[in-house]
Amino acid sequence: MAACRSAGACVVAVALLFARGADPRAQAVSRSAAVRLDPATVILNAFESYRVVSLGEGPHGNEQGHAFRLSLLRDPRFAAVVNDIVVESGSARYQDFMDRWVLGEAVPEAELLRAVRENTVTPTPAWDRPMYDEMFRAVRDINTSLPRDRQLRILLGDPPINWSEVRTADDYRTWLLRRDSHPAELIQREVLAKGRRALVVYGDGHFQARRERPGRSLVGILETAGTKVFTVTSTFADLSPFQKDVAGWRTPWLASLKGTLLGAAPYETFFGPPPPVDFFKAHPLIEDHFDAVLVMGTASEMRLAPLEYPHCNDPDYARMRRVRMELAGIPVASDPQRLSRECAAAAPK
Repeated sequence: MAACRSAGACVVAVALLFARGADPRAQAVSRSAAVRLDPATVILNAFESYRVVSLGEGPHGNEQGHAFRLSLLRDPRFAAVVNDIVVESGSARYQDFMDRWVLGEAVPEAELLRAVRENTVTPTPAWDRPMYDEMFRAVRDINTSLPRDRQLRILLGDPPINWSEVRTADDYRTWLLRRDSHPAELIQREVLAKGRRALVVYGDGHFQARRERPGRSLVGILETAGTKVFTVTSTFADLSPFQKDVAGWRTPWLASLKGTLLGAAPYETFFGPPPPVDFFKAHPLIEDHFDAVLVMGTASEMRLAPLEYPHCNDPDYARMRRVRMELAGIPVASDPQRLSRECAAAAPK
């Protein structure tokens, strides 16, 4: 938007932009083209200025994001700058087991790794994929080559729900409401208070609304308390309408958002309709919520890792999932074949 000749002219210009469906804030600043950056280098260099770096998973279970995270963990630079990896895909009830296991102790691995993933607050099969165990095993393997004072720690960020004590929807809601506050408290206690640095791997929604006060998202809570967090959203969204040349960039690629053409992309390009609250109305752009974007491919290229098979055909497992989904208010009765379809998709071809 060109400079206004008068205050009245500015009001008219902004009104016209609203009428055309444009966001006046995106138009009012001079924006530069985003530059393709190496994702691992940007994320690791961010630890020079930030104690906490958050990396969105993108759609839970996507294989491209998993492959990138494995390569990041195995990068020789990683263990030199990172101490802890905070994950959404594990229940804090099993932190003692995880601490001993990643340091190489002999424990009943298969049974307990499954419990770590299955017994989170999330009632659906979101984490019931072997790919999450593969990440845990990668950390254990990396630790075998590191001195004790540099070995990596996995912090299980999901609240320590005990499903045997959850009998009503209200019981469940108590735990559901802690899914951001619990990992924020964990990071403050186990990372920041100990002078350590953490990579946080969570669903992207836990990182948005960072400037909302009081903070409600994981990152919002941390930043309210004074800890600045570098935030990366991972996506398969088509960003070429905002900058044409990104269509030809080799994936995965990362770009900074603030003040760039990509930063002016609306929130809904990444996540669909925003929550109908004043904060999101006042912060409609993706740069309002994240520092950088990691693009892992196109929507048609996204691959979801399979669920465990044949474990997911176990009647006891299926019953457990249905009971938990019903307690969480997910209408399983209206879609009784949901779990069966997901299990069928996981079957070996």
